[in-house]
Amino acid sequence: MDQESTEEKLVDEQAPEVASEAVEESALEEVADKAKTGEEAPSAEATSAPSEELEVVDPIEAKREELSYLPGDWYVIHSYSGHERRVKANLEQRVVSQNAEDWIYQVEVPMETVTELTKAGKKKQVDRVRIPGYVLVRMEMNEKSWRVVKETPAVTGFVGDARDPVPLYLDEVVNMLAPMWVSKAQQQETAEVVTAPAITFEVGESVTVKDGPFENMPATVSGVFPEQRKLTLSIMIFERETPIELNFDQVEKID
Repeated sequence: MDQESTEEKLVDEQAPEVASEAVEESALEEVADKAKTGEEAPSAEATSAPSEELEVVDPIEAKREELSYLPGDWYVIHSYSGHERRVKANLEQRVVSQNAEDWIYQVEVPMETVTELTKAGKKKQVDRVRIPGYVLVRMEMNEKSWRVVKETPAVTGFVGDARDPVPLYLDEVVNMLAPMWVSKAQQQETAEVVTAPAITFEVGESVTVKDGPFENMPATVSGVFPEQRKLTLSIMIFERETPIELNFDQVEKID
């Protein structure tokens, strides 16, 4: 066999290897090009990102978590029906006057927002007591705190054992207060997109409270904060002038 035939044979034997190397190089170049243009498959971290952005905070679960860290236990007290919000105001006043802030932390009246029809046939959103005759109190139970609550006007006593009441479970508290939390969250969302009409108040002006525990009570404007749409009012509680803070829409002018 001459030299020329031997060289041709070597070329033929090496051809598959050269072709294989060419294919590998082509494949590598294609992968490199895709990497540059961002065509690689998305990572697990990348695919999970959108779900994190869509996460929505549940107001009920947020409040549940908040309550779980607060001191004291929740108890139910019984009041005269129709006096629930007044009991809340009276008890909060007694907590201060009796120096019981270290034992009695919070008073709540379970509320709900319902739609009612006015005499003119128009729909109106109204806050009403959800469980008539009952008020919730978060407190440390001892002889003094028990007496401060029990001796509050319009309170008939603790629900359950009169002398040794059993506190509520957290789930029970959440179920009683949840409608109020949801309503407040919805009102806050609405307030952020609705432009309120211009209302002006003057210091010294007489107004009537139309919402909250002091509903229908007269008050005097002692401070006006237009940017926050809030007022500082002076109102008579237990024959003493007491300052309170309300929103513009919680009072009305006296003609």
